[in-house]
Amino acid sequence: MTRTIDAHQHFWRTAAQEQPWRQDSHTRLERDFEPADLEPELVRAGVDATILMQSVDEPAENQRLAAYAVDPRVAGVVAWLPLRRSAEARAELDGLGLDKLVGVRCLVGTDPLDWLADKASLTLFADIAERGLAWDVVPITKAQTDAVLQLARTLPELRIVVDHLGRPPLETGAWEPWAGQLHQLAGCPNVAVKASVGIDALTALDRWDLSVIGPYLRYVVQEFGPSRTMLASNWPVVLLRASYETAWDDLGSLLRTEYQSEIDRLALLGGTAERWYGLVGELLPLAGEESAAASHS
Repeated sequence: MTRTIDAHQHFWRTAAQEQPWRQDSHTRLERDFEPADLEPELVRAGVDATILMQSVDEPAENQRLAAYAVDPRVAGVVAWLPLRRSAEARAELDGLGLDKLVGVRCLVGTDPLDWLADKASLTLFADIAERGLAWDVVPITKAQTDAVLQLARTLPELRIVVDHLGRPPLETGAWEPWAGQLHQLAGCPNVAVKASVGIDALTALDRWDLSVIGPYLRYVVQEFGPSRTMLASNWPVVLLRASYETAWDDLGSLLRTEYQSEIDRLALLGGTAERWYGLVGELLPLAGEESAAASHS
């Protein structure tokens, strides 16, 4: 039976690490967020398990993630790797003691990603793919998107997850270049997306408004389809503008409206996360999803 999985959430203790991405206006996030805080939210929302994500770029973050991973609600962990520095990343990866490791990432912001084309980086990402791990990233700029596209095409065996809808411009209502970039990414069968809202977009919004978020979410789901879209809360970051229950129910209701079949709904609510992060055992092959991507070429 397919589980309902929140594909993106964080835990942290504010005194344990600096969070350079947190601004003065983010007072709601200036406290500890731990499994005991999330558990009642998951119960109320009917969520069975989560994907725990890194939120700080430092080795100690992986130690914290390993400790949190013992929580039975955590189905998988996306750990930190210093991906810009291939030798250090490989050493960190080899030393990770995470039984629930399903993916890796580092925070990139709007920094250039031209290093993805380096030979050492390609070798590292090939190794990441061989280990059955996904790479999570939020490509925002055109140059970042081009770099991710090149990597996806060079290493079709690498599973790439675009977090937070690829940062749509919710605050302006603009469509391009975001829509074109997501269209290109959807054309790669080894790229999936998370139906969640990131901290930059949440900060730019005055309030949680489904009428603003909805058109972008619908576009992404139409482009990627239920087999490559995962519902995710981005808790506790989402608390800047909405409660867990409100965000989960609102995003989920849009997805359920877009897709009426039970198979599609189960995929969006957990099946895709199960498969993409290898939570159901051996990863299913990407071949066979090429036909879905053909319409985007």
